[in-house]
Amino acid sequence: MSAAPDSPLARLWCPSPNCEPRHDGRKPDMLLLHYTGMESAEAALDRLTDAESKVSAHYLIDEAGRITQMVAEEMRAWHAGQSSWAGETDINSCSIGIEIHHIGHTEAGLEPFPEAQMQAVEALCRDILSRHAIPPQRVLAHSDVAPARKQDPGESFDWQRLHAAGIGHWVTPAPIEPGRTLSVGDEGEAIEALQQALARYGYGLEITGTYGRGMENVVTAFQRHFRPAQVDGIADLSTRLTLDALLAALQPAGA
Repeated sequence: MSAAPDSPLARLWCPSPNCEPRHDGRKPDMLLLHYTGMESAEAALDRLTDAESKVSAHYLIDEAGRITQMVAEEMRAWHAGQSSWAGETDINSCSIGIEIHHIGHTEAGLEPFPEAQMQAVEALCRDILSRHAIPPQRVLAHSDVAPARKQDPGESFDWQRLHAAGIGHWVTPAPIEPGRTLSVGDEGEAIEALQQALARYGYGLEITGTYGRGMENVVTAFQRHFRPAQVDGIADLSTRLTLDALLAALQPAGA
């Protein structure tokens, strides 16, 4: 295990005991972004480096943009929890995790991320991508891989900005206009087709032809990342057209 940061951008190296070798010698091919959901970056760092917490991440970015590394990139950090993407369930073994300090969702909503912090997120992501073969469509939110449990980094996180900087996958969301909506309780071929499309993109869900709460969670996660103007778990025309455009723009495997 490295005794120094992998990234020259990390100002602090605070090793966490909460890590282990990646299973089957797996190389990271996913970048997963979180928010801490805690009152302070200092409290988050304490938790992420506390053996009793059994959680960690590779990096932490505070609100001023200071980057701390806690787990070597070659190691398996404990950040994703129970999660799945594109048929994989050991997300920790295939990913690098970045915790972005933010208090998280409150009754007042989700505050924007500070400019200095977003600049650091961009720089660190570019640095990680320069060392690892991570396709754009595998730069993901925690909520993408755990839609029933997580909502971070949330709808105020600027994924479009990252894409403009060469990070992640994005298309301009289709405008929100009147049209047929699909929601909890609906059944039939249209639901099955939407489930298949979400699964092709990578989301973990069963193809049942029934729009249940699990599917609502997945649609909500999709909207948080790719159509944040309206996050309600209802698959309106804008949501479906945005998903179609993302699928059409997918980078071929091995490209």
